[in-house]
Amino acid sequence: MNNVAKQLFSGVSYTAVSQYLGIFISLAISGILARLISPKEFGIVAVATVLITFFGIFSELGIAPAIIQTKNLLKEDLDKIFSFTIWVGLAISIIFFCSSWLIAGYYNNTKLISVCQLLSVNLLFAAVNIVPNGLMFKNKEFRFIAIRSIIVQLVGGTVAVFAAFMGAGIYALLINPIFSSIFIFLFSYHRFPLKPLFTLGLDSMKKISSFSLYQFFFNVINYFSRNLDKLLIGKFMNLALLGYYDKSYRLMMLPLQNITAVLTPVMHPILSDFQNNLSQLERSYLKIIRLLAFIGFPLSAFLWFSAEEIMLLVFGNQWEPSVPTFQILTLSVGIQIILSSSGPVFQAANATKVLFISGLLSAILNVAAILIGIFAFNSLNILAMCICISFLINFVQCYTLMYHVVFKVSMTQFWKQFLSPIALTALLIGCSLAINHLIPHLHLLVSLIIKAIIYTSAFVLYIHLTKELNIVSSIKLLKKK
Repeated sequence: MNNVAKQLFSGVSYTAVSQYLGIFISLAISGILARLISPKEFGIVAVATVLITFFGIFSELGIAPAIIQTKNLLKEDLDKIFSFTIWVGLAISIIFFCSSWLIAGYYNNTKLISVCQLLSVNLLFAAVNIVPNGLMFKNKEFRFIAIRSIIVQLVGGTVAVFAAFMGAGIYALLINPIFSSIFIFLFSYHRFPLKPLFTLGLDSMKKISSFSLYQFFFNVINYFSRNLDKLLIGKFMNLALLGYYDKSYRLMMLPLQNITAVLTPVMHPILSDFQNNLSQLERSYLKIIRLLAFIGFPLSAFLWFSAEEIMLLVFGNQWEPSVPTFQILTLSVGIQIILSSSGPVFQAANATKVLFISGLLSAILNVAAILIGIFAFNSLNILAMCICISFLINFVQCYTLMYHVVFKVSMTQFWKQFLSPIALTALLIGCSLAINHLIPHLHLLVSLIIKAIIYTSAFVLYIHLTKELNIVSSIKLLKKK
């Protein structure tokens, strides 16, 4: 195995440990908090989180991936870019703090004032962490990133649960994001200390602007396509419904994020070495697509047939109204898992302009789907259906642009990667229908265990008999031919 393959294997291994341990930590903490805090209070924090994410885009400005991609930055350039993020972070956090009264007035909820003001701290530390965090990924410090993530998540979550038991209510939900932003910065800065300068560092920013600007534009439109639903539900439906919807969406995203987050953070730092060899980049990415399809499509089927068990066991019976919405959203998990890996490929190919165009088309479709679901039908379930359809259409347009504009090759091999994963998924759906027919009305935990065992057994048997998926060969995908 060559050096690149070893780097990928190492990065994926450490990231996998971090992410999958993070799943258990996150589910445990979320499950406890969901039983102590009302859906309406979750809805309030969901609004604040969506808004702070938007403000955060304007401090991030696509700088982190630009630092990874640009190989000729000097130490002086990094100090100047770091200084730029400090000034921008201060400005954005002050603006968000001052906007808290307007936000609370718009949603007619005074709790949003203190919630937004406290979260403004998060904005500042997230901004100043951009450069040292980007340097860790650029230098492939995956082991350190994994350890840092586990420590921060475990400590922050524990403190949040303790606060909830002590009656902190909605403010317990703010502890983890604020704690995480501060301590992740401290860990990162200790690893890569940078010198703050009394300058905006615009000359150094120009060195990465051609890459970072299109990345920034993509982040803006991707934000709206991903978060407009929550903003509109909170305003035009109600905060309790937003709490149910947000819980469904976050639960759907949890396995998605913790699967793709094992691979995608590692992809850009390593695939950027192939920015001048697009044919090798395309061949390598086909292997990743195949691997993700074998994970994502069966997972969609499992989540659909286990939606009630998962939702009620993790969060409790008060979240039962979230089950149908969660079940519908799980239909998009397989597509989203694959689609979420496309960004690092566009970045590695220096095609952030095409990434921006794809993101713009995605935003238009997603916004249309959200508006139809909320204003035409006023239904969370219809909204979820519309979002799933938009993801499917965006999947097609994204990869059409990638293959015809960036790689300039036929998509035949791309589509062939999905034949066997779809066959496996059809087999698992048949198993699920048989389970529901033969052993209905079981206890939730027993039902989930039986489904998990049968799914795992069918998956392993299919892989063994067909010899379709060799994880070791997938890890070796970047070996130069």
